[in-house]
Amino acid sequence: MLEGIETGYEEKFDFPRWNGRPKFPWLLATVPRTGSTYVSHVLWASGCLGAPLEYLNFDPNGPSGHAAAVPAEQNRIWSEVLARRTSPNGVFGLKAFPLLMEDLHRANPPLLTEVMKMMIPGPDQARVVQLRRRDRQAHAVSYARALLSGVWRKEQEREGQMPPDFSREAFDVACRLIDSQEQAWTEMYAGLRVKPLILWYEDVLEKPDEAVVQVADYIGVTLVSGARVAVPAIERQSQSGTSLWFAALGGQGD
Repeated sequence: MLEGIETGYEEKFDFPRWNGRPKFPWLLATVPRTGSTYVSHVLWASGCLGAPLEYLNFDPNGPSGHAAAVPAEQNRIWSEVLARRTSPNGVFGLKAFPLLMEDLHRANPPLLTEVMKMMIPGPDQARVVQLRRRDRQAHAVSYARALLSGVWRKEQEREGQMPPDFSREAFDVACRLIDSQEQAWTEMYAGLRVKPLILWYEDVLEKPDEAVVQVADYIGVTLVSGARVAVPAIERQSQSGTSLWFAALGGQGD
C-alpha cells in the first residue's frame, strides 16, 4: 500500500457490515491500464454497485501484499471483504485481471474455485462487465510506460522523476499482454457461456452517469440517489513524454 495515501481499501470506506452471501455478485473483468481504477470508483460512488476493487490482489506490493504467501490469510481477507464491501442492497463487485487470477490459481486454487462459483454461478446468473479501451495504441503506450517506470498511480509519482524513454520493445510487450489477457477473458466467456456487458473507458470518461445506469440495469438493481458514498478521488497520471511515444509510433494518441 502507499503510505499516507487513501487508496480505497481503508476501513473508513467500508459499507455497513453485510451478513451472508451477497445477493448480486458481479465481476469487473479488465486488463491493466484501461482506466479501471477511475471506472471502479465511479461505479462505487453510486452506493448501489458495491465497491469493485482488486480484493484478490495478493502481490507483495498490492493492497493485501502481506498475504502473498499465506493462503489462510487470503481466505480470511476474502471473507472479510464480502462482509465489508457489499453495498446495503446486496451488491458485491470484484475487479479482476487475468494475470492476477492466474497467480491465485497457482497460490490458492481452492479460493479461486470458491470465488468463481460465487461470481459466475451459471450462464443465466453471471453478471460480468468487461472494461476495455477503444484506443489500443494509447492503451499500449500507457501499459508500456507503467511497466518501465513502475508507476501505476498518480500517488507514486515523484518530483523530478523523468518519464521513461520510448521503447518499441516495451510497447510490443504491452500489446502482447493486452491481447493475451483479453483473449483469456474471451475464452472464459465461451467456456462458461457467459455474455458480458462491454463498457468502454472512453464512454465512461465522457458520460460517467450513463455508465452507472448501464451497469445497474445490467446487474438488475435500482439506483437510489441518497445512497451515494464518498470515495477517494482519482487523479490522472502525468502525461509528460507521452507525445514523444505517439510521435515515434506515428500516431496521435488520445
